[in-house]
Formats: sequence, structure tokens, C-alpha cells
Amino acid sequence: QAQVVESGGGLVQAGGSLKISCTVSGSRFDVFAMAWFRQAPGKEREPVSCITYNGQSTDYTDSMRGRFTISRDNAKNVAFLQMSSLRPDDTAMYYCALDRSPWRVDCTLRASDYVDWGQGTQVTVSS
Repeated sequence: QAQVVESGGGLVQAGGSLKISCTVSGSRFDVFAMAWFRQAPGKEREPVSCITYNGQSTDYTDSMRGRFTISRDNAKNVAFLQMSSLRPDDTAMYYCALDRSPWRVDCTLRASDYVDWGQGTQVTVSS
């Protein structure tokens, strides 16, 4: 079972930027897609973005497309989420997770396709 640790969250003003990280150990990181999800207080968890094992394909939830950028560095077993033009409604706990199936050609935004979730990193956007 992989260990997944998110980091880099914090408090940022509306319109600002923040880059969060997801470090994975104990697994072949470079053969699995990664995804970011988020959950705000009192709301259901929602998908944010995903990236294939080789970084060649990504996907985003529409409300984040164009503002957020997912990337990964397989040599360092780390994935990133660069967030820009942040809004107060982006405030949430952000989680990353590892795909349950290796070598997937396209990543998915279905939470059920992911295992080995981290504990999350809190992102708070002030107005």
C-alpha cells in the first residue's frame, strides 16, 4: 500500500495563487495516474484534476479548467497542483490519490478509480 502525503496548503487572498504537492512512497508511482479531489465543509467531495502515469494527458472539472494546472515529476515521486485566480469557493481540504490500475491511457475523475488517499492539505481563500 502506498503512502500519500499532501503538503503546501495555506491561507491565500482571493485572486492569488498556491501550489500544493503530493508525495508518494511505497509504490511504483510512475505507472499510476494521480488525481486531486477536494471537499469543503458540509459539501460532498468533488474531483479537481487528474494526470496519467506519464503526464501526457490531463483532465479537469470544468470550474477549475484554465485556473488549475496538474503536473508530476516521476523521478521524485511527486505530483503538483498549481492553483491560480483562487476564489473563496475554492476553500476546501485537498486530497490526492493513486489510481488503482496501472498504465491507464486516460485518467479518470471518478473517486472509485482511486485508492491510497492522503490525509489532505487545507486551502483557505479569503475574500
